[in-house]
Amino acid sequence: MTGSAILRGLRTAAASLILFVSFYGTATAETDSEALVTESRLTVDRLLADKDFFALENFIKNAKGVYIVPQLVKGGFIIGAEGGSGVFLARGTDGSWSPPTFYTLAAGSLGLQIGGEVKEVVFVLMSDKAVDAMLTSEFKLGADASISVGPLGRGVEASRSTDFSSDIYAFSKSVGLFGGGALEGAKIFERESLNTQYYGSGARARAIVIERKFSNAHADPLRQTLP
Repeated sequence: MTGSAILRGLRTAAASLILFVSFYGTATAETDSEALVTESRLTVDRLLADKDFFALENFIKNAKGVYIVPQLVKGGFIIGAEGGSGVFLARGTDGSWSPPTFYTLAAGSLGLQIGGEVKEVVFVLMSDKAVDAMLTSEFKLGADASISVGPLGRGVEASRSTDFSSDIYAFSKSVGLFGGGALEGAKIFERESLNTQYYGSGARARAIVIERKFSNAHADPLRQTLP
């Protein structure tokens, strides 16, 4: 074989390899919405496996819904802000978990604070009215007096709250206790763009979690992870 023929062969092989890598990378790369669902599953896995959150499984078993935020970012000097996107799932009358719908939490606070923090949070919704509030166009924690947010975190404090008297409880990985006051004024609103990306045109929160008109097999591992 001549040198030119060998060179042509190497070029062809290289081109084929580049094409394969490009196709494989594109085929396996997760979209923003898929990555958020995956991270939400990992968050639930981590908290359920953490002995400090031994009460979480019982709470989720009795829950009407869950809102999982894999990365709630907080930081600032004097004026603080926090926020993060997550997924919300509701339990059906048959006990099964709905497909996830996408939401973002945004909050601001005033006070002396320096530095930043990233934490995983699972909000456990214990009442139908809490689920209904999530399905409004914009839900503001603390604005509706009928929606109570219980102080809850890890360890003994969590186990004492088994009466489920509050509408929403928050389990946070990076801080021991996550009281309702810390969430005062936080807004939770639907991420329509992520819903469209994950399910297609017309996918809205109520149609996904209550009417169950949309589904995505990618979310099955997350649904199966929830007690």
